[in-house]
Amino acid sequence: MEKNIPYIQVEDITKAFGKVIANNNVNLTVYGGEIHSLLGENGAGKSTLVNMLSGVYTPDSGSIYIHGKKINFTSPKDAINSGIGMIYQHFKLVDNMSAEENMIIGQNTGIFVNKKKIRNKLFDICSKYGIDIDLKKKICNMSVGEKQIVEILKVLYRGADILILDEPTTVFTPQEAEKLFNIMFKMKENGCAIIFISHKMDEVMKVSDRITILRKGETIETVNKYETSPEKLAELMVGKQVNLSIKRSKIDMGEEIIKVNNLTVKNEEAIEVIKGVTFNIHRGEVLGIAGIAGSGQKEICEAITGIQAIEQGEIIFQGENIVGKTPREIIKKGVSMSFVPEDRLGMGLVGAMDMVDNLLLKSYHNEKGVLLNKKPTAKRAKEIKENLSILTPDIHYPIKNLSGGNIQKILLGRELDSNPNLLIMAYPVRGLDINTCYTIYNLIDDERKKGVAILYIGEDLDALMQLCDRILVICDGKITGELKASEATKEKIGLLMGGKSEEREESSVV
Repeated sequence: MEKNIPYIQVEDITKAFGKVIANNNVNLTVYGGEIHSLLGENGAGKSTLVNMLSGVYTPDSGSIYIHGKKINFTSPKDAINSGIGMIYQHFKLVDNMSAEENMIIGQNTGIFVNKKKIRNKLFDICSKYGIDIDLKKKICNMSVGEKQIVEILKVLYRGADILILDEPTTVFTPQEAEKLFNIMFKMKENGCAIIFISHKMDEVMKVSDRITILRKGETIETVNKYETSPEKLAELMVGKQVNLSIKRSKIDMGEEIIKVNNLTVKNEEAIEVIKGVTFNIHRGEVLGIAGIAGSGQKEICEAITGIQAIEQGEIIFQGENIVGKTPREIIKKGVSMSFVPEDRLGMGLVGAMDMVDNLLLKSYHNEKGVLLNKKPTAKRAKEIKENLSILTPDIHYPIKNLSGGNIQKILLGRELDSNPNLLIMAYPVRGLDINTCYTIYNLIDDERKKGVAILYIGEDLDALMQLCDRILVICDGKITGELKASEATKEKIGLLMGGKSEEREESSVV
């Protein structure tokens, strides 16, 4: 079948920020009735490219054609007027307004608003694309998935026939992701062009017609979905073969390391964010926690590590209740806990410092005497740099100038260097390239074999099921279920993430 004029034609686009070339002679062709995925590691140039398509950036050179017409966007409004709808990870919605009201704001409707006409148009769009949403519901009362659908409805209402979705399912339940994919398929049926950016390989393989791979700011290849595989795509992204299997060694679990009993935590507004949570972890066990972002995962980590005040409950670590002790007191008790936080530079490391000084932050209080001896720490820094393949000009180079993946590896290397009994990891692979993800997954397995107890909080349900022995599911501060990883499915976890049912007792008995 002969193709029509492409909806999007990008020819030899180049964009630099100072000395950093983000896009170098990038080419991309997207047709109507096509879902076209963009794949690439962090820093490959995906976001820069779509920001030029949506009018946020202007190319330094090259050409962009929309529906066969050469364009020069100077603002996002120009892109909207050309039929391009960009759906960002951070929603641009007014929380205290309804979905319907969010459609109206920003439109040139004059003094009088014909609500009936607007409502009819919205109903027609919903019917055409299979969108099921309560238009009168306020945004603040919606789930993340519902908000995403409102964003899509908003751009369709404005006449978009080109949709760009940047990592849309990062904090979705599998059920919410499925709803989004069904809308995308309907849009494809109706002739829309969709650019889909995701780091989740299974999603890319599920929804795509064609896939364009970017590496180091350049177009590597465009492939048809049915002529490729996740392994081949990973190889094109990284530039070398990548092993996409997660190791989980069979080992006998040891003694109970930590027991959390009836943990309750309140936030600054005195609202309960953790509500009577109970769980335990043994030596050599990886316990996963799954949940929609903001369900209480962060507060559990911070409560165990002494950062967060506890309303009630107890945390028994190796036989001793550590509630009420400061992080320093916990360390002095000989409790060895390693915490890889969500915010790498905000909580974990000091950006202006180098590797050596960041390692010292964890261990300087163990030094005897007034003066610090940096030589042993410098030696350890070199070993960590080698073992984890950290790309830095030097161990004395400020870490803020490094990529997210390298910063994450420094943090992880430092935490593992303290030989922990319990390793707490909150989103350790968030935003990291595929190669670094699997390096970290393998490190987790190595720690299990040493008898370390691991609490792992992640967003990728496939990785959770492969890495963990058991999975706790949390929703709105409560444990809604506990599943053996061997018996878990994405559908079961997704229902529990949405607070659907209480399965903990059943799964524990199985």
